[in-house]
Amino acid sequence: MNSIHEECGVFGIFANRTTHVAHSVYYALYALQHRGQESCGIVVNDDGLFNSYRDSGLVNDVFSKDVLAKLGQGNMAVGHVRYGTTGTSDRINAQPIVVNHTKGRMAIAHNGNLVNSYELRTELELEGSIFQTTSDTEVIAYNIIKERIRSASIEEAVNKAMYKIKGAYSLVIMSPSKLIAVRDENGFRPLCIGKTDDGSYVVASESCALDSVGATLIRDVEPGEIVIFDKNGIRTIRDHCNKVKRSMCVFEYIYFARPDSVIEGCSVHHARKKAGAFLAQQHPVEADIVIGVPDSGLDAAIGYSEESGIPYGIGFIKNKYIGRTFIAPGQDVREDKVRIKLNPVAETVKGKRVVLIDDSIVRGTTCARIVKLLRDAGAKEVHMRSSAPPFLNPCYYGTDIDSRDMLIACHHTVEDIAKIIGVDTLGYLSIENVKKIAGTEGDDGFCIACFDGAYPTEVPEKVHKNKFEQKISENSKVEE
Repeated sequence: MNSIHEECGVFGIFANRTTHVAHSVYYALYALQHRGQESCGIVVNDDGLFNSYRDSGLVNDVFSKDVLAKLGQGNMAVGHVRYGTTGTSDRINAQPIVVNHTKGRMAIAHNGNLVNSYELRTELELEGSIFQTTSDTEVIAYNIIKERIRSASIEEAVNKAMYKIKGAYSLVIMSPSKLIAVRDENGFRPLCIGKTDDGSYVVASESCALDSVGATLIRDVEPGEIVIFDKNGIRTIRDHCNKVKRSMCVFEYIYFARPDSVIEGCSVHHARKKAGAFLAQQHPVEADIVIGVPDSGLDAAIGYSEESGIPYGIGFIKNKYIGRTFIAPGQDVREDKVRIKLNPVAETVKGKRVVLIDDSIVRGTTCARIVKLLRDAGAKEVHMRSSAPPFLNPCYYGTDIDSRDMLIACHHTVEDIAKIIGVDTLGYLSIENVKKIAGTEGDDGFCIACFDGAYPTEVPEKVHKNKFEQKISENSKVEE
């Protein structure tokens, strides 16, 4: 856990005619690849017939020209890129999930994490449900299907299921005749709606995916809102809206989202620059150059430079053909990947006092490796600034921080951390300022529980990343 792990990315399209909708989903998932690199999948709806393909790997590796051709044409499709925070990363957990039931079929793609998934799964199992995956997405699907059997429509079933599922979920659901976008009451994860020039509607985790298919951003799905797309147009159900305080995950702005995305009306690029400006105000230092750790630290570095007047420079060249460091199995391999992934520009840093901006410090190992690269390249001083406050608490809403054990800030002071990672000074963005990076002064409509411990929902008493596997293992031992 050297770095924060990604979310997942969801996408859906409702076209006004039968066409190669899989191609649009492919381009959109490419744009959302930063949100998950473990697996991906596409389901195409051709007049009620679902054609699907999903596998482990990156979008470009999974979906060849032949695979896309076999998916055929349709007027609707959903897609997903996954980084798993509940369940294993096996192919079986790739999404979208397709479920057959007595009233038809349903495909579902999910971004987020439920806080009552274990309890709901146990309840369903005791009623006879048989699970094929270990992800909480299947728990959501079964609860919707359970309601669908006794409801007049899929949207009515979704509405009823929302009273039971708790936590973070942005969903794209496809029935034989409808596309549905759903966002949890708190609005933890982003979800937006767009429209193409030919009149097709699209739904995506981020607006950058809309751009990739030539769609114009219309608006965000509101927290608690259910948006239905069908042959009659668009309609919404707002029974769950304005029930609780909005709690968008602030890390969408700090790290998860692409800088060219717009979330809740705010440019991610602008939010990161603002974070950098706040850092310059909070933690000024005499220095010669400001550099950022690619990619999510670059915008904050520009903001720090503009606010402080210290010149901005390119400090690292990133190898764009290697995945993010946390993907590598084993610490030794991860450290090798840091060297391969980032190479310092010696001309920029040699003999200079450097301000190094990164999005966050989790375990500290990767930071230490990066600082060493700068020292080896001749940096005279290194002053590190984090555009996030110290991580002190686990996250239950989709970010893969499930324990305090590996969080360096839980066990060391700021001064100690500075020594451990090898910097001359260290400064974090304050909790007060992180609330302001994407809103008005004093705006606190964000979830910052990983920093301050103020969770906006009830949280599980015990959480394990592979908790369902653990349950199965424990049951097996009892039987033996």
